Amino acid sequence: MAAPAKGMWYSLGPLLRVVQTRDLDARRWVRALRRSPVRVLFPSGQVEERKRAPDKQPRKAVPEASSQGQQQKQPLETSPSQTPHTWEEAGLRYDKACPGDRRLSVMTIVKSRPFREKQGKILLEGRRLIADALKAGAVPKMFFFSRLEYIKELPVDKLKGVSLIKVKFEDIKDWSDLVTPQGIMGIFAKPDPVKMTYPETQLHHSLPLLLICDNLRDPGNLGTILRSAAGAGCSKVLLTKGCVDAWEPKVLRAGMGAHFQVPIVNNVEWETVPNHLPPDTRVYVADNCGLYAQVQMSNKTGDRDWACDRRFLKFHKNEVDLDTKARKDWLPKLEVQSYDLDWTEAPAALVIGGETHGVSLESLQLAESTGGKRLLIPVVPGVDSLNSAMAASILLFEGKRQLRIKMGDLSRDSCCH
Repeated sequence: MAAPAKGMWYSLGPLLRVVQTRDLDARRWVRALRRSPVRVLFPSGQVEERKRAPDKQPRKAVPEASSQGQQQKQPLETSPSQTPHTWEEAGLRYDKACPGDRRLSVMTIVKSRPFREKQGKILLEGRRLIADALKAGAVPKMFFFSRLEYIKELPVDKLKGVSLIKVKFEDIKDWSDLVTPQGIMGIFAKPDPVKMTYPETQLHHSLPLLLICDNLRDPGNLGTILRSAAGAGCSKVLLTKGCVDAWEPKVLRAGMGAHFQVPIVNNVEWETVPNHLPPDTRVYVADNCGLYAQVQMSNKTGDRDWACDRRFLKFHKNEVDLDTKARKDWLPKLEVQSYDLDWTEAPAALVIGGETHGVSLESLQLAESTGGKRLLIPVVPGVDSLNSAMAASILLFEGKRQLRIKMGDLSRDSCCH
């Protein structure tokens, strides 16, 4: 058979293009039939009108019991203005937030201190912190979550009457201050330390040691101090007016659950501090000045006890030029004692001041009236004083060490007799 001429090869090109075009048109036509068009244009040019299908009403799912006895997900409420958004699954009834849901706007203001103080509500984030709060008896009001599994991990009996709202994870990310949000946030009533139920192990290891935070304004420091107080076994923590709010999100993160392990009393006036102290309590003040600074100032003033009184001149702004004798007259006279000497012979309350201004004049007056002292943590000459969180940790665990030694001595004496 003779070989075809070259012209025949070229003549097949348009034919192939026609076949490909018709095949593409056929596939488009088939895809079009899968839709619900209102008008169909056939390749022949014929136009066929189609009737619009009536809108389908949302079909309600009939609950069917599965092998485990759980119900299938089903809508419970419908509204003519929006799609069904209330669901029930595994015994949990929750809402799916719709765009423009007014309940979501509360998340933009719940972090502010005025809202917490006026509404008496706090914001908690993370499954562990929320579980600790529920275990301690905190009252939940509303939960926002991105996956239902996060709610199922919580005790169901604690969720009765609580609004459960499922939102997008992007919303959680917008509200959260964490780099990796955990997908659940809860609004609680501000806990009352009198009504809370603290862990039995915490109560069993509680010591006659109380902490007073004086004008602490750094959230990270306060959260760390609360964590140390819970670890040392403090019986109570008092926050005087001027301190950062203990329920501020940054304090909660740094506290790592300490808020639900030790009673915390917020916004305490100095006049009412004695009402929160056990009888015969002695108040000790943490000395924020280093040993080197104390020696240097004592050389200038000739009085070792008032090495750090430069910190308290802020109480006499109009009398900055007071001479040494005048300062001695209005400053309480407290003996300075090394922190590792015995200072827990009676119920003790420890005052920790902020790093900027140190302890307040009121704290010194209270310490003087109770027979307390200033506790000094010596540091290497030339090194600045320790920050508040570090000083509090050292003093609290030193107090715990002294108390454990005394308790051991008492137990041995009782065994001997």
